[in-house]
Amino acid sequence: MFLRFLSKSRIFTEKLLNVLQMLNAMINTTEKDSNYQDLDKMSVQEILTNINNEDKTVPLAVEKVIPQIEALVNVIVERMKGGGRLFYIGAGTSGRLGILDASECPPTYGVPFDWVIGLIAGGDTAIRKAVEFAEDDVDQAWKDLEEYAINDQDVVIGIAASGTTPYVIGGLDQANAKGIATGCIVCNGNSPVAARAKYPIEVIVGPEFVTGSTRMKAGTAQKLVLNMVSTSVMIQLGRVKGNKMVDMQLSNHKLVGRGVRMVMAETGTDEETATTLIEEFGNVRKAIDNYNLKNSK
Repeated sequence: MFLRFLSKSRIFTEKLLNVLQMLNAMINTTEKDSNYQDLDKMSVQEILTNINNEDKTVPLAVEKVIPQIEALVNVIVERMKGGGRLFYIGAGTSGRLGILDASECPPTYGVPFDWVIGLIAGGDTAIRKAVEFAEDDVDQAWKDLEEYAINDQDVVIGIAASGTTPYVIGGLDQANAKGIATGCIVCNGNSPVAARAKYPIEVIVGPEFVTGSTRMKAGTAQKLVLNMVSTSVMIQLGRVKGNKMVDMQLSNHKLVGRGVRMVMAETGTDEETATTLIEEFGNVRKAIDNYNLKNSK
């Protein structure tokens, strides 16, 4: 009994040390004290102005890592052209942002729902409600990935503002061990997550307006990078014609109207003809291609 207790104590101590090391890394930027004091004494105008001033620095921080984003995009495009998929893994806000980006790809670019997949610690329940300690499970991310029969043609991107999330660390470790390309989006320098990613993106945004509230600048930075990654990947995969998302799903009246206008712009037809083409083919690209083919003879 004593030996079992001692063994458990050692395991607990090791985990505690790991947590302390991670917390130490977080002090780098995301946990630093806010640049502002006495927030509770500010007027609403002061709060809004100061938040806006902090937000203005985020795109500049993203600009500094465009070469790193480019490197990650290139490997994603290469893998996806070969039949691979893109996975996002994260916890809390980071996980939700990954799911948001993944869920927008099918309606925007008409790709299958299993091309870009977002996974969050704690499962779908955690999208709406925090699941306590889910992010601390170092083994769960790989279990989640295995449910999709992940393989070495795929790419896994870990999203973690602090760069210390065990769920993400475990997922990247296992992906690396299986020869799967890995990337990350973090907001601390020299973090454990970045150390494990083959294609790390470290967007250093500095202290948050509310100390430690990484849903703010860090979350904004992650969203900007995710926009850049998925958009550039889809363009490279041929899902945009000119500047138009011709493969978008026509799933409501607004989008049908947008599709009609795209057909009009690309073919020079009137609204009635464009509407007929959309109704016949149900897809902007097909409508344009079939019209051009018919009228080129």
